[in-house]
Amino acid sequence: MKQDAFEAAASPIWSDYRAMLDALENPRRRRAHVPALTSFPQLHRRLCSDYALARSRRYSPGLIAELEVLVRRGHRQLYRRRSAPVRSVLDFMATRFPRTLRRHSAVFWIAAALFFLPMIGMGIAVYQDADLVYSLLDAEQVADLESLYDPARHTPGRGSERQADTDVAMFGFYVMNNVGIGFRTFAGGLILGLGSLVILLVNGLSIGAVAGHLTRVDYGATFWPFVSGHGPYELTAIAICGAAGLLLGQALLAPGQRTRLAALRANARDAVILVGGAAVLLVFAAMIEAFWSAGPAPSALKYGVGVLGWVLAAVYLALAGRAGDDAS
Repeated sequence: MKQDAFEAAASPIWSDYRAMLDALENPRRRRAHVPALTSFPQLHRRLCSDYALARSRRYSPGLIAELEVLVRRGHRQLYRRRSAPVRSVLDFMATRFPRTLRRHSAVFWIAAALFFLPMIGMGIAVYQDADLVYSLLDAEQVADLESLYDPARHTPGRGSERQADTDVAMFGFYVMNNVGIGFRTFAGGLILGLGSLVILLVNGLSIGAVAGHLTRVDYGATFWPFVSGHGPYELTAIAICGAAGLLLGQALLAPGQRTRLAALRANARDAVILVGGAAVLLVFAAMIEAFWSAGPAPSALKYGVGVLGWVLAAVYLALAGRAGDDAS
Protein backbone atom coordinates (compact mmCIF):
# COMPACT_ATOMS: atom_id res chain seq x y z
CA MET A 1 0.00 0.00 0.00
CA LYS A 2 1.29 3.44 -0.93
CA GLN A 3 1.75 6.01 1.80
CA ASP A 4 -1.04 8.30 0.56
CA ALA A 5 -3.60 5.49 0.66
CA PHE A 6 -2.32 4.36 4.06
CA GLU A 7 -2.68 7.86 5.54
CA ALA A 8 -6.13 8.35 4.00
CA ALA A 9 -7.42 5.11 5.51
CA ALA A 10 -5.94 5.67 8.96
CA SER A 11 -6.26 9.43 9.44
CA PRO A 12 -9.79 9.33 11.03
CA ILE A 13 -8.50 6.92 13.66
CA TRP A 14 -5.42 9.06 14.27
CA SER A 15 -7.63 12.14 14.68
CA ASP A 16 -9.76 10.39 17.32
CA TYR A 17 -6.60 9.22 19.06
CA ARG A 18 -5.18 12.77 19.14
CA ALA A 19 -8.45 14.09 20.59
CA MET A 20 -8.35 11.46 23.33
CA LEU A 21 -4.73 12.27 24.12
CA ASP A 22 -5.54 15.98 24.40
CA ALA A 23 -8.44 15.19 26.75
CA LEU A 24 -6.31 12.88 28.91
CA GLU A 25 -3.39 15.29 29.05
CA ASN A 26 -5.62 18.29 29.81
CA PRO A 27 -8.48 16.91 31.97
CA ARG A 28 -9.68 20.38 33.01
CA ARG A 29 -10.42 21.34 29.43
CA ARG A 30 -13.83 20.82 27.87
CA ARG A 31 -13.95 17.50 26.05
CA ALA A 32 -16.29 18.48 23.24
CA HIS A 33 -16.51 15.97 20.38
CA VAL A 34 -14.13 13.56 22.09
CA PRO A 35 -14.84 9.83 21.49
CA ALA A 36 -15.46 7.60 24.48
CA LEU A 37 -12.20 7.31 26.40
CA THR A 38 -12.91 3.66 27.14
CA SER A 39 -11.75 2.85 23.58
CA PHE A 40 -8.36 4.49 24.13
CA PRO A 41 -6.42 1.23 24.81
CA GLN A 42 -7.72 -0.31 21.57
CA LEU A 43 -6.80 2.79 19.57
CA HIS A 44 -3.38 2.81 21.19
CA ARG A 45 -2.77 -0.74 19.96
CA ARG A 46 -3.90 0.35 16.47
CA LEU A 47 -1.44 3.27 16.55
CA CYS A 48 1.37 0.95 17.59
CA SER A 49 0.50 -1.33 14.67
CA ASP A 50 0.39 1.60 12.22
CA TYR A 51 3.72 2.86 13.51
CA ALA A 52 5.30 -0.57 13.02
CA LEU A 53 3.86 -0.80 9.49
CA ALA A 54 5.10 2.67 8.59
CA ARG A 55 8.60 1.73 9.69
CA SER A 56 8.60 -1.66 7.93
CA ARG A 57 7.33 -0.10 4.68
CA ARG A 58 9.85 2.73 4.97
CA TYR A 59 7.30 5.52 4.67
CA SER A 60 8.49 9.11 4.96
CA PRO A 61 10.57 10.00 8.05
CA GLY A 62 8.07 12.75 8.88
CA LEU A 63 5.15 10.32 9.12
CA ILE A 64 7.18 7.81 11.13
CA ALA A 65 8.28 10.55 13.56
CA GLU A 66 4.69 11.78 13.93
CA LEU A 67 3.40 8.31 14.72
CA GLU A 68 6.25 7.70 17.15
CA VAL A 69 5.33 10.84 19.09
CA LEU A 70 1.69 9.74 19.26
CA VAL A 71 2.65 6.27 20.47
CA ARG A 72 4.95 7.69 23.16
CA ARG A 73 2.27 10.09 24.38
CA GLY A 74 -0.26 7.30 24.51
CA HIS A 75 2.11 5.01 26.39
CA ARG A 76 2.63 7.68 29.05
CA GLN A 77 -1.13 8.06 29.51
CA LEU A 78 -1.76 4.31 29.76
CA TYR A 79 1.10 3.84 32.21
CA ARG A 80 0.02 6.78 34.35
CA ARG A 81 -3.62 5.70 34.47
CA ARG A 82 -2.75 2.15 35.46
CA SER A 83 -0.26 3.12 38.14
CA ALA A 84 -2.27 5.77 39.96
CA PRO A 85 -4.97 4.02 42.04
CA VAL A 86 -4.42 6.49 44.88
CA ARG A 87 -5.02 9.38 42.50
CA SER A 88 -8.23 7.74 41.30
CA VAL A 89 -9.50 7.33 44.87
CA LEU A 90 -8.63 10.94 45.69
CA ASP A 91 -10.40 12.20 42.56
CA PHE A 92 -13.45 10.07 43.43
CA MET A 93 -13.57 11.39 46.99
CA ALA A 94 -12.97 14.98 45.90
CA THR A 95 -15.71 15.15 43.30
CA ARG A 96 -17.95 12.23 42.39
CA PHE A 97 -18.81 11.01 45.88
CA PRO A 98 -19.77 14.34 47.52
CA ARG A 99 -21.65 15.47 44.41
CA THR A 100 -23.68 12.27 44.39
CA LEU A 101 -24.45 12.61 48.09
CA ARG A 102 -25.68 16.17 47.62
CA ARG A 103 -27.95 15.05 44.78
CA HIS A 104 -29.62 12.72 47.27
CA SER A 105 -29.41 15.04 50.27
CA ALA A 106 -33.07 14.48 51.21
CA VAL A 107 -32.52 10.73 51.54
CA PHE A 108 -29.31 11.34 53.47
CA TRP A 109 -31.06 13.59 56.00
CA ILE A 110 -33.79 10.99 56.48
CA ALA A 111 -31.14 8.34 57.15
CA ALA A 112 -29.26 10.69 59.49
CA ALA A 113 -32.46 11.39 61.43
CA LEU A 114 -33.21 7.67 61.73
CA PHE A 115 -29.72 7.11 63.10
CA PHE A 116 -28.82 10.15 65.21
CA LEU A 117 -32.16 11.04 66.78
CA PRO A 118 -32.69 7.61 68.40
CA MET A 119 -29.04 7.69 69.46
CA ILE A 120 -29.42 11.01 71.26
CA GLY A 121 -32.82 10.11 72.72
CA MET A 122 -31.66 6.74 74.04
CA GLY A 123 -28.48 8.25 75.44
CA ILE A 124 -30.44 10.79 77.46
CA ALA A 125 -32.99 8.19 78.57
CA VAL A 126 -30.37 5.69 79.76
CA TYR A 127 -28.47 8.43 81.57
CA GLN A 128 -31.63 9.19 83.52
CA ASP A 129 -32.76 5.56 84.04
CA ALA A 130 -29.97 3.08 84.86
CA ASP A 131 -32.12 0.00 84.15
CA LEU A 132 -33.08 1.05 80.61
CA VAL A 133 -29.73 -0.07 79.18
CA TYR A 134 -30.73 -3.70 79.86
CA SER A 135 -33.55 -3.41 77.36
CA LEU A 136 -30.91 -3.52 74.62
CA LEU A 137 -27.87 -5.15 76.25
CA ASP A 138 -27.65 -8.09 78.62
CA ALA A 139 -25.76 -7.98 81.92
CA GLU A 140 -22.65 -9.63 80.47
CA GLN A 141 -22.40 -7.11 77.62
CA VAL A 142 -22.78 -4.23 80.05
CA ALA A 143 -20.04 -5.68 82.28
CA ASP A 144 -17.72 -6.04 79.27
CA LEU A 145 -18.32 -2.41 78.30
CA GLU A 146 -17.58 -1.21 81.80
CA SER A 147 -14.38 -3.23 81.79
CA LEU A 148 -13.27 -1.77 78.46
CA TYR A 149 -13.76 1.82 79.57
CA ASP A 150 -12.78 1.50 83.22
CA PRO A 151 -10.70 4.62 84.01
CA ALA A 152 -8.16 2.33 85.68
CA ARG A 153 -7.28 0.80 82.30
CA HIS A 154 -4.25 2.11 80.47
CA THR A 155 -5.82 1.40 77.08
CA PRO A 156 -9.54 2.28 76.94
CA GLY A 157 -11.53 0.47 74.30
CA ARG A 158 -8.94 -2.32 74.01
CA GLY A 159 -9.43 -5.85 75.23
CA SER A 160 -5.78 -6.48 76.13
CA GLU A 161 -2.64 -4.57 77.02
CA ARG A 162 -1.38 -2.53 74.13
CA GLN A 163 1.85 -3.70 72.51
CA ALA A 164 3.88 -2.05 69.75
CA ASP A 165 2.39 -4.28 67.06
CA THR A 166 -1.27 -4.34 68.14
CA ASP A 167 -2.18 -1.01 66.54
CA VAL A 168 -1.96 -2.62 63.10
CA ALA A 169 -3.95 -5.64 64.28
CA MET A 170 -6.64 -3.40 65.77
CA PHE A 171 -6.73 -1.38 62.56
CA GLY A 172 -7.56 -4.53 60.62
CA PHE A 173 -10.24 -5.47 63.16
CA TYR A 174 -11.81 -2.00 63.05
CA VAL A 175 -11.83 -1.99 59.23
CA MET A 176 -13.60 -5.35 59.07
CA ASN A 177 -16.06 -4.37 61.80
CA ASN A 178 -16.86 -0.87 60.52
CA VAL A 179 -17.08 -1.75 56.84
CA GLY A 180 -19.18 -4.81 57.73
CA ILE A 181 -21.71 -2.63 59.55
CA GLY A 182 -21.77 -0.20 56.64
CA PHE A 183 -22.38 -2.85 54.00
CA ARG A 184 -25.08 -4.56 56.06
CA THR A 185 -26.82 -1.22 56.44
CA PHE A 186 -26.65 -0.71 52.67
CA ALA A 187 -27.70 -4.24 51.71
CA GLY A 188 -30.73 -4.01 53.97
CA GLY A 189 -32.20 -1.60 51.46
CA LEU A 190 -33.04 -4.52 49.18
CA ILE A 191 -35.77 -5.50 51.66
CA LEU A 192 -37.89 -2.59 50.42
CA GLY A 193 -35.67 -0.25 52.44
CA LEU A 194 -36.91 -1.75 55.71
CA GLY A 195 -33.62 -3.50 56.44
CA SER A 196 -31.67 -0.26 56.25
CA LEU A 197 -34.27 1.52 58.36
CA VAL A 198 -34.17 -1.13 61.09
CA ILE A 199 -30.36 -1.34 61.14
CA LEU A 200 -30.06 2.45 61.43
CA LEU A 201 -32.55 2.51 64.30
CA VAL A 202 -30.99 -0.43 66.16
CA ASN A 203 -27.45 0.88 65.80
CA GLY A 204 -28.50 4.36 66.86
CA LEU A 205 -30.31 3.04 69.93
CA SER A 206 -27.41 0.75 70.87
CA ILE A 207 -24.74 3.43 70.54
CA GLY A 208 -26.89 5.85 72.53
CA ALA A 209 -27.47 3.26 75.25
CA VAL A 210 -23.73 2.59 75.56
CA ALA A 211 -22.88 6.28 75.71
CA GLY A 212 -25.61 7.06 78.24
CA HIS A 213 -24.71 4.16 80.53
CA LEU A 214 -20.97 4.80 80.55
CA THR A 215 -21.55 8.48 81.24
CA ARG A 216 -23.94 7.65 84.08
CA VAL A 217 -21.42 5.33 85.80
CA ASP A 218 -18.72 8.04 85.57
CA TYR A 219 -16.75 6.36 82.80
CA GLY A 220 -17.44 9.24 80.44
CA ALA A 221 -14.00 10.71 81.02
CA THR A 222 -12.59 7.56 79.41
CA PHE A 223 -15.29 6.85 76.83
CA TRP A 224 -15.78 10.28 75.26
CA PRO A 225 -12.11 11.07 74.56
CA PHE A 226 -11.74 7.61 73.00
CA VAL A 227 -14.64 7.97 70.55
CA SER A 228 -14.31 11.68 69.81
CA GLY A 229 -11.57 11.36 67.20
CA HIS A 230 -13.02 8.70 64.90
CA GLY A 231 -16.71 9.25 65.69
CA PRO A 232 -17.36 12.03 63.13
CA TYR A 233 -16.25 9.92 60.18
CA GLU A 234 -17.57 6.57 61.37
CA LEU A 235 -21.05 7.78 62.33
CA THR A 236 -21.40 9.94 59.22
CA ALA A 237 -20.38 7.00 57.03
CA ILE A 238 -22.96 4.71 58.63
CA ALA A 239 -25.67 7.29 57.92
CA ILE A 240 -24.47 7.51 54.30
CA CYS A 241 -24.66 3.72 53.97
CA GLY A 242 -28.19 3.94 55.32
CA ALA A 243 -29.02 6.57 52.70
CA ALA A 244 -27.67 4.24 49.99
CA GLY A 245 -29.90 1.46 51.28
CA LEU A 246 -32.92 3.75 51.36
CA LEU A 247 -32.23 4.64 47.72
CA LEU A 248 -32.63 0.99 46.83
CA GLY A 249 -35.84 0.80 48.84
CA GLN A 250 -37.12 3.97 47.16
CA ALA A 251 -36.63 2.39 43.73
CA LEU A 252 -38.62 -0.67 44.77
CA LEU A 253 -41.43 1.16 46.56
CA ALA A 254 -41.78 4.29 44.41
CA PRO A 255 -40.27 3.70 40.95
CA GLY A 256 -42.26 6.52 39.40
CA GLN A 257 -42.75 6.23 35.62
CA ARG A 258 -40.04 3.56 35.35
CA THR A 259 -40.30 -0.15 35.96
CA ARG A 260 -38.98 -1.29 39.32
CA LEU A 261 -36.02 -2.96 37.67
CA ALA A 262 -35.11 0.17 35.72
CA ALA A 263 -35.50 2.34 38.82
CA LEU A 264 -33.39 -0.09 40.86
CA ARG A 265 -30.63 -0.05 38.26
CA ALA A 266 -30.60 3.75 38.16
CA ASN A 267 -30.61 4.20 41.94
CA ALA A 268 -28.12 1.37 42.44
CA ARG A 269 -25.49 3.25 40.41
CA ASP A 270 -25.62 6.20 42.79
CA ALA A 271 -26.01 3.95 45.84
CA VAL A 272 -22.78 2.13 44.97
CA ILE A 273 -20.99 5.47 44.72
CA LEU A 274 -22.29 6.44 48.16
CA VAL A 275 -21.20 3.14 49.67
CA GLY A 276 -17.77 3.43 48.06
CA GLY A 277 -17.24 6.87 49.58
CA ALA A 278 -18.57 5.72 52.94
CA ALA A 279 -16.17 2.77 52.87
CA VAL A 280 -13.23 5.16 52.47
CA LEU A 281 -14.51 7.20 55.42
CA LEU A 282 -14.86 4.03 57.49
CA VAL A 283 -11.28 2.98 56.71
CA PHE A 284 -10.11 6.46 57.69
CA ALA A 285 -12.10 6.22 60.92
CA ALA A 286 -10.54 2.82 61.64
CA MET A 287 -7.09 4.32 61.17
CA ILE A 288 -7.82 7.05 63.71
CA GLU A 289 -9.39 4.57 66.12
CA ALA A 290 -6.40 2.23 65.94
CA PHE A 291 -3.55 4.73 66.03
CA TRP A 292 -4.98 7.73 67.90
CA SER A 293 -8.09 7.04 69.97
CA ALA A 294 -6.45 4.83 72.62
CA GLY A 295 -3.26 6.91 72.68
CA PRO A 296 -1.94 8.94 75.58
CA ALA A 297 -2.89 12.39 74.27
CA PRO A 298 -4.66 14.70 76.77
CA SER A 299 -8.45 14.57 76.75
CA ALA A 300 -8.71 18.24 75.82
CA LEU A 301 -6.67 17.61 72.68
CA LYS A 302 -8.78 14.59 71.76
CA TYR A 303 -11.95 16.63 72.17
CA GLY A 304 -10.46 19.33 69.98
CA VAL A 305 -9.63 16.78 67.28
CA GLY A 306 -13.19 15.46 67.53
CA VAL A 307 -14.78 18.89 67.11
CA LEU A 308 -12.45 19.60 64.20
CA GLY A 309 -13.48 16.27 62.68
CA TRP A 310 -17.17 17.18 62.69
CA VAL A 311 -16.40 20.56 61.13
CA LEU A 312 -14.19 19.01 58.44
CA ALA A 313 -16.76 16.32 57.64
CA ALA A 314 -19.53 18.89 57.28
CA VAL A 315 -17.45 21.27 55.15
CA TYR A 316 -16.20 18.43 52.97
CA LEU A 317 -19.62 16.97 52.25
CA ALA A 318 -21.13 20.41 51.68
CA LEU A 319 -18.43 21.95 49.48
CA ALA A 320 -16.16 19.31 47.90
CA GLY A 321 -16.63 19.25 44.13
CA ARG A 322 -19.21 22.03 44.39
CA ALA A 323 -17.99 23.68 41.15
CA GLY A 324 -19.20 20.70 39.12
CA ASP A 325 -22.61 20.24 40.74
CA ASP A 326 -24.47 21.86 37.87
CA ALA A 327 -22.69 19.67 35.33
CA SER A 328 -23.38 16.49 37.27
